Amino acid sequence: MSEHNLHPGLNLGARHGAAHEGAETILFGFWIFLMSDLVIFGLVFASYLTVANPTGAAGGPGPAEAFDLRSVFAQTVILLSSSLTFGFATLAMRHETGRRSIASWLIVTLFLGIGFLAMELRDFAHMIDVGAVPSRSGFWSAFWGLVPLHGVHVTVGCLWIVVMLIQLATLGLIPVVKMRVLRLGLYWHFLDLIWVGIFSIVYLGGQMR
Repeated sequence: MSEHNLHPGLNLGARHGAAHEGAETILFGFWIFLMSDLVIFGLVFASYLTVANPTGAAGGPGPAEAFDLRSVFAQTVILLSSSLTFGFATLAMRHETGRRSIASWLIVTLFLGIGFLAMELRDFAHMIDVGAVPSRSGFWSAFWGLVPLHGVHVTVGCLWIVVMLIQLATLGLIPVVKMRVLRLGLYWHFLDLIWVGIFSIVYLGGQMR
């Protein structure tokens, strides 16, 4: 087993056998997938920035009226905390502290992800109430194309965590499960990075218009 079989991200180490040996190729492929997803987000960000101007709301409610920055800040703290708890899960797997420890951290991450989604849906409901809907203007159409897209990704991540919890309980820490957890970790951290962009450009930037 070679310690030099390394890849970007958490490396399990040679004592994990096939999970360590096979991770370099498999995770490299998953990085390519994430970069293709990044291109999609980049295009949607570009569409948003094209119409992110003071008149973009077409006389309707603007960002200052529709956004609840306190809620968005809380969502940011929750999502970044979930990245930390997922990191603890992967460290528990690397240091072989047992399935229960890994599952516990994944469950905490899952609840944080669900909490994020619940707060985001509440904010969306408020925007609809004040008339900040996609049909109102190009600005709001671009907003609803970008932010809910990230929410859909978080939903997929939460479902993936549920699947991994089931596989941990039924299959145990076999190599394929370990590699799936590593891929899920890359996906989850990627979503955090995208959210930092949304928080900075859409929500904070919106207050300056």
